[in-house]
Amino acid sequence: MSIIGQILSNKAIVVPFTAWIVAQLLKVAIVSFQDRKLDFTRLVGSGGMPSAHTAFIIALAAVTGKNNGWDSAEFAITAVFSAIVMYDAAGVRRAAGKQAEVLNKLLYSNGHIKLEEKLKELIGHTPFEVIIGAVLGALFGYIFG
Repeated sequence: MSIIGQILSNKAIVVPFTAWIVAQLLKVAIVSFQDRKLDFTRLVGSGGMPSAHTAFIIALAAVTGKNNGWDSAEFAITAVFSAIVMYDAAGVRRAAGKQAEVLNKLLYSNGHIKLEEKLKELIGHTPFEVIIGAVLGALFGYIFG
């Protein structure tokens, strides 16, 4: 089997990427429903519902646990890495987004300072968005892993 064939048959690669794609498509659907217009920028954007980063990493952990054992070192590594990614999504990146929102308000309320473009505000997730991403990833990893 070729290298590409081996990679494409590796569930630890295919399943998490599939969960990520589904999460990104769900973002487009949710935003389109809420705003009543199609917004394909959500396919590649960070932040929003559900967390695609979380869906990806939890799917990887679930596939790893299912295939290597829930008591394996490989599962432990992916589980710990998952916790870091989820903390970052709902903590650090969310805080950075809130700071960008405040800075944008300050900069654009003052006529003296102008940026070439506004700072990106939607870069993190609410805890609920992370939880839904985790549920999506766990389902994908367990069912398809």
